[in-house]
Amino acid sequence: MATCTFWVDGKPYQAEGGTNLIDAAQAHGIFIPSLCYFPHIDPPLGTCRTCTCKINGRYNPACTETVKEGLKVEVNTPELLDMRKALVEMMFAEGNHFCPACEKSGNCDLQHMGYELGISESRFPHLFQDRLIDYRPRRMVLEHNRCIKCKRCVEEVLTGDGKRVFNYVNRGNETQVGIDYEQEARLSDGDAEKAMAICPTGAIIVRGKSFTKPFGDRAFDLKSTQKHYTHQILDKPRVANFEKKTIATVSLAGCFGCHMSMLDIDTEILDMAELVSFNKSPLTDIKNFTQRCHLGLVEGGCANTENIETLRKFREMCDLLVVVGECAVWGGLPAMRNTVPLGECLEEAYLNSITSEPGETTVPYHADLPKILDRVYACNEIVKVDYTIPGCPPSATHIWKVIKSLLWGEDYSLLYSEFKYD
Repeated sequence: MATCTFWVDGKPYQAEGGTNLIDAAQAHGIFIPSLCYFPHIDPPLGTCRTCTCKINGRYNPACTETVKEGLKVEVNTPELLDMRKALVEMMFAEGNHFCPACEKSGNCDLQHMGYELGISESRFPHLFQDRLIDYRPRRMVLEHNRCIKCKRCVEEVLTGDGKRVFNYVNRGNETQVGIDYEQEARLSDGDAEKAMAICPTGAIIVRGKSFTKPFGDRAFDLKSTQKHYTHQILDKPRVANFEKKTIATVSLAGCFGCHMSMLDIDTEILDMAELVSFNKSPLTDIKNFTQRCHLGLVEGGCANTENIETLRKFREMCDLLVVVGECAVWGGLPAMRNTVPLGECLEEAYLNSITSEPGETTVPYHADLPKILDRVYACNEIVKVDYTIPGCPPSATHIWKVIKSLLWGEDYSLLYSEFKYD
């Protein structure tokens, strides 16, 4: 077809007529995020809506649009950027995406879109649904909590004679991807691995096959899809003022890994000692606040009443409150119990578990013991949080860049390789 001129955010570009808009934009270095688009699937699926743009004045997914003469597209307006972030945030909140424990972490398209869009947390509460994990297929495990219903597997995974292995079942809010066990058993090993690879999340796992690779060798560790990736810590840089500041830290329902990561700046910690003093912190063993602090770092979510009391005290005594790591941001691995009623958790841990003391199967209760909450809560569900640092744990450079930027107004931006959920 003839070459056409199309317009993106007021600038003219050229592409062959009929070219998919996402491909045409990408050829000119314009990033339009998508989770369901595959160039060879025609017609495009258009299911995830992550690529929504304003096309000739109407909101439509870019993957279902082709280039034609005079096409006018808005991609990077504040409204559209926020809309796409909201869509991806809802996918995280609606499913149980425990990135640090997921087989697909580092190779997950949903996780990748979170990085590209700079999503530190979801503005929507996590639902923590207890959906089926289907172990019945001969070689696959189907994890419905991770499925975003992109329809890739429905269209792409076929038997040798063209029969579908996956399909949508139920309707409306109850829609999910079902699997034909008879047809799945007929797939070759290569076809089964292909199904695992094309899934944009960790919803399809093949037994005995792993994505596991060291950091740096995974698909989305080091290099951004965007030509100019930027993730600013502060919206507007302030005038740097390098007076000594006081920091408090605490670990709630976490593993203390974020504190260990913070100390990984090695010899730079000697320089930081000139600028920072620690008040209440396990690093100093100071049990109670002795002064108001400029900044508080909180690791871990809230799993019991003591966690809530401690977090509220930090909010009261710290000018800025920063939550660090996946557990503090939205519950993390401790929140895996949120899909199970508290009573069942206690029964499994104390009544049905193996013990070295015969007959000692009672749920502990004492007035001095903190009361366990019905679920693990993210810190921002309890108090106002000023900044979040995702990661499990975040790197030391990520943590200290944020601290320096917030306390002394230094203009820092994060590298793509530093902004991670695992």
